[in-house]
Amino acid sequence: MSQNQSLFERAQRTIPGGVNSPVRAFRSVGGTPRFIERAQGPYFWDAEGKRYVDYIGSWGPMIVGHLHPEVLEAVQRALHSGFSFGAPTEAEIEIAEEICRLVPSIEQVRLVSSGTEATMSALRLARGFTGRSRIVKFEGCYHGHADSLLVKAGSGLLTFGNPTSAGVSPEIAAQTTVLEYNNVEQLREFFGSLGNETAAVIVEPVAGNMNLIQPTRAFLTALRELCTAHGTVLIFDEVMCGFRVALGGAQALFGIKPDLTCLGKVIGGGMPIAAFGGRRDIMAMLAPLGAVYQAGTLSGNPVAVAAGLATLRLIAEPGFFEDLGARTARLARGLSDAAREAGVAFSADSIGGMFGIYFAPEVPKRFADVTQSDIPRFNTFFHAMLDAGIYFAPSAYEAGFVSSVHTDAVIDETIAHASTVFSTLAA
Repeated sequence: MSQNQSLFERAQRTIPGGVNSPVRAFRSVGGTPRFIERAQGPYFWDAEGKRYVDYIGSWGPMIVGHLHPEVLEAVQRALHSGFSFGAPTEAEIEIAEEICRLVPSIEQVRLVSSGTEATMSALRLARGFTGRSRIVKFEGCYHGHADSLLVKAGSGLLTFGNPTSAGVSPEIAAQTTVLEYNNVEQLREFFGSLGNETAAVIVEPVAGNMNLIQPTRAFLTALRELCTAHGTVLIFDEVMCGFRVALGGAQALFGIKPDLTCLGKVIGGGMPIAAFGGRRDIMAMLAPLGAVYQAGTLSGNPVAVAAGLATLRLIAEPGFFEDLGARTARLARGLSDAAREAGVAFSADSIGGMFGIYFAPEVPKRFADVTQSDIPRFNTFFHAMLDAGIYFAPSAYEAGFVSSVHTDAVIDETIAHASTVFSTLAA
């Protein structure tokens, strides 16, 4: 029995499913999860000492690579001052100032410890601000595991949510309407009937949880116009794409200003930290100023803040995102070319440091398109690349991530291995 298998069997005795987050279990691709022991730069190593090129980057945060010396130094300095205080620190002010400087729509920000906490709190704040209950989300977008967000669309054009998780009551799910991503006509129809009852619309402005799906400009523009017209709070969930696709996030890239923004991942540089922020008048509703309660024992943890600040300062350097975007585009283009030469139906897309790979002839525009891709062929590809030491996301429904230390040589090595795998798939 391999060391990874042994660890997985041991883990399942004390951890449900053997993992602390479901996608890590390899259920959708089959096989045994790799248990990681260490990481450096664009690589990590499993319990058996095998090295992998890492294209998940802790699901986005490792934008400057693993153990970047400046981030490591910042964390070490913070550790020598204490792990946690439960009281304010100057560093919390510094990271809040940096976030407000880099994301113009954010006038004030509250630090939390996870993306789920950020989106959950932003929705509560929107409901408290508007005095309304209904929210809108989009099929295929994931905003954490708060009850009101674990819903899917039913049949028909405009349908209320049905729970997709046990433990979510129908009454809570019924307050959520699920619409189709990038469907402007459906969005306008909804607002025509229920817009004045809707507290908030929450959306991934660049979706990464149904694989990478880019928005149309018409979709984002309609969202902003309709929310403004109906007094609805527009929430951009940039937990994944914030500081990933551009320095100011997707909102800076597309020129659309939300009312509230949720952030995470990159702002912690690999440490557990997230945030939500936006218009000053909305944020003033939060305790201790207003009636919307939110609190967190470890919010603004000094070690996490140190890692986040160091990361934000690195990615703010001139040319960082131009170089990152070029590297990611090189990967997507190279994989597409290799598949085409082998005669395999495949497409790829990228934006900033995010990319998507699809066993489909065209890049999908919505969740329904993703479900039509060749999932079994993706699974075969995933395991063949894993055997070659290339670690892509273990699901056809997850985006991938490139860091600033994935050199051209690393990316070209990945494309070369993929070319061999595509030839096998075509045989």
